[in-house]
Amino acid sequence: MSIFWTIWITVITLIVIIGCAVLLHATSKNNTGVEEGKPMPHSFDGIQELNNPLPKWWTGLFWFTIVIGLLYSFAFPSYTANWNGLLNWTSSEQSVMSLEESQALAETSHSQYQREMNAAEEKYGAVFKQLAYDENGVYKDLTLIAKDPEAVKVGQRLFLQNCAQCHASDARGSKGFPNLTDNDWLYGGEAQNIKESIMHGRQGAMLAWKEILGEQGVKEVATYVLKLSGRRVNAVEAKAGEERFVMCAACHGADGKGSHALGAPNLTDKIWLYGGSRKAVEDSIRNGRNGVMPPWADVLGEDKVHLIAAFVYSLSQEK
Repeated sequence: MSIFWTIWITVITLIVIIGCAVLLHATSKNNTGVEEGKPMPHSFDGIQELNNPLPKWWTGLFWFTIVIGLLYSFAFPSYTANWNGLLNWTSSEQSVMSLEESQALAETSHSQYQREMNAAEEKYGAVFKQLAYDENGVYKDLTLIAKDPEAVKVGQRLFLQNCAQCHASDARGSKGFPNLTDNDWLYGGEAQNIKESIMHGRQGAMLAWKEILGEQGVKEVATYVLKLSGRRVNAVEAKAGEERFVMCAACHGADGKGSHALGAPNLTDKIWLYGGSRKAVEDSIRNGRNGVMPPWADVLGEDKVHLIAAFVYSLSQEK
């Protein structure tokens, strides 16, 4: 952030704190000309105010918060990148881009978040390894871990901490974020496919077809796609859409059942990532879609990813 914003925020902060001090000092004096405890010359709705000062403990508490505010402003970093505070404290280490860098900063980082993460890794790392590895030091088969209640419970906690923001706490997702509890998978539902998705992330993109198809073409293709999923549609419009669907078949297949290799959805079921209404389907064809899942390998490490993958796999096996 530029030095301008550093100065701007600093000046405003000091003005507010000093202004509070000046106001408190001014109101602590009796400048009314009325003796303390006596009625003031004005009244409102039959209520007459007495000239009573603030209680001493209240005034003292105000002064205390002002002093603390000044000390905090100098001791801790500002909301900009130009001042780290006298204590050199940070809530997180913004330069860290991988788990290895995080571990390398274990002894030197002033980041509270980093210290807590390192302490947690030291405390629980052995637990993760015990659940994820067999006696030969090799990762256990994910399908076996998915049957281990203790491992699944740990995987669930890791999921709630890192994945629930998008996929929801019950893993059923929301618009644009896949439901992980059914058997519909864009990139394959085998345990190893799930682990690969978490480890390396996914980036799915569907082209916008409006310029190529035109508005009428978008409508016709949408009608055919809705027919594939079992909807009752206009037969003439669906036939025209089927002829245009040849452009979509490269990803979704001639039968519309999609491709795990490309992450192309199956259009013949009734599961829709962005909504199954005619409007939603037309929007997808007209404007395209871009879905991104970030890679978690460098953030969590493979041990934790292995346990999360086993948990996610176990969800769909209950169906």
